[in-house]
Amino acid sequence: MAKNQQLEVLNALDVAKTQWYHFTAIIIAGMGFFTDAYDLFSISLVTKLLGRLYYTQPNPTHPGSLPINVSAAVNGVALCGTLAGQLFFGWLGDKLGRKKVYGLTLVMMVGASLACGLSFGSSAKSVMTTLCFFRFWLGFGIGGDYPLSATIMSEYANKKTRGAFIAAVFAMQGVGILVSGVVSLIVSAAFENKFKPPSFEEDAIRSLTPEADYIWRVILMFGAFPAGMTYYYRMQMPETARYTALVAQNAKQAAADMSRVLQTDINAEEAKLAIMMNDKKKQFGLFSKEFARIYGVRLIGTTTTWFLLDIAFYSQNLFQKDIFTSIGWIPSASKMSAIREVYKVARAQTLIALCGTVPGYWFTVAFIDIIGRWIIQVVGFLMMTIFMFAIAFPYDYWSQREHRIGFIIMYGLTFFFANFGPNATTFVVPAEVFPARLRSTCHGISAAAGKAGAIVGAFGFVYASQEKDPAKRDPGYPAGIGKKNSLIVLGVINFIGMLFTFLVPEAKGLSLEEAANETTEDQEETNVEENISSV
Repeated sequence: MAKNQQLEVLNALDVAKTQWYHFTAIIIAGMGFFTDAYDLFSISLVTKLLGRLYYTQPNPTHPGSLPINVSAAVNGVALCGTLAGQLFFGWLGDKLGRKKVYGLTLVMMVGASLACGLSFGSSAKSVMTTLCFFRFWLGFGIGGDYPLSATIMSEYANKKTRGAFIAAVFAMQGVGILVSGVVSLIVSAAFENKFKPPSFEEDAIRSLTPEADYIWRVILMFGAFPAGMTYYYRMQMPETARYTALVAQNAKQAAADMSRVLQTDINAEEAKLAIMMNDKKKQFGLFSKEFARIYGVRLIGTTTTWFLLDIAFYSQNLFQKDIFTSIGWIPSASKMSAIREVYKVARAQTLIALCGTVPGYWFTVAFIDIIGRWIIQVVGFLMMTIFMFAIAFPYDYWSQREHRIGFIIMYGLTFFFANFGPNATTFVVPAEVFPARLRSTCHGISAAAGKAGAIVGAFGFVYASQEKDPAKRDPGYPAGIGKKNSLIVLGVINFIGMLFTFLVPEAKGLSLEEAANETTEDQEETNVEENISSV
């Protein structure tokens, strides 16, 4: 599609001033990501409570904890569902349309989130089995929200502020992480005030009040409600003009939909669309040689960077409670009641989210269309590497009680530069650099690669981070390489992610058709070379 062939409806979207419908789309799509993050990360706040509730032995000598296989399943099964959902719904969004699939993913998220809190049975096996079952389907729905939200927002936005709008949707993930901590604080504080349980050392039996079983259920279920309230508004959004025109090939409907949204008259240009669609060279599929030649390198770039980022990001998020315990910021389990432990873990996560995680997301929103996606991603990976090494190599120093505030600051900075960096940009870029007919699919593939990295982090780090000293390991866990060496490995992974960023093109200031190399008939190379020459 030559540049002068761009449809009027697409040009109108590209040059449109920021309007109320942009913010409406951000809120509608963003609330899905709020639930995504809330549900994926809230589980780390209650796993220790689950261990106490269902795996404390009669006449206990130490607080109960989840067996290693159960802990890995509870933490990782939603990620497995997410990976499957990203691939399936990403493909479905290109086949049936973004809007038709969008409501289904939300229904799945809300329903499965509520079901997680209703996990039934009286034995540990039945409760954990049903919890894992519902969390898989929760993840499946969450997976669909990744490619669909990113694609919808990219296709609604103008080219001047498109990066900020997509990043703002993703920034709701930070709000979800923060709210999961706040809700856990409120719920655990309320139960502690009501029942006033002693620590495990003072009274092992009374430290675990039966009513604590309600705590994790309330926490897991809460995330369903904000997203559920947006269902009606999701269903009222019109299909994106780029899907309607370029994929469904209905220029008249696309013009009518966007005329209502932009409140201006737009010509349908059905004859021009028919000419454009007759260009067979632009109709190749995902598994064609043409796709591999034109988009293969950038797909490798978007998948590898997201994969490497999520190994580090999810390892840090899901197991930060263990790191805080090891440096003494959270007391040992025997010195707390079960409810108090939830409060302490939630307080730590909330502080990190408030000071590092959430600001990082919104820094990306503010600067992504000024300095570009590529620079933010490279610098983010680099700073994550630096701070991870700064924590890891002198880990014994940071483990001393008097230095723990410094550790928290350094640890928080790794989250800041993850979110003012690759955690945001890996979500944004795949929604911009692939053609409309394959955009949702390619974003889903990129996101699924990320979740594969998250699974490596979730399942691998729980083993790898175990200390060689049996006294410092969780009961039943084999010796790993320890937290210090695990952090070093994560630092190396971040550095490799920075190198693979050189395969990712820059889309700042370009229309989606320009970013996807569809503006001229002879432009078939990526702009990877520009990234390399700019360094």
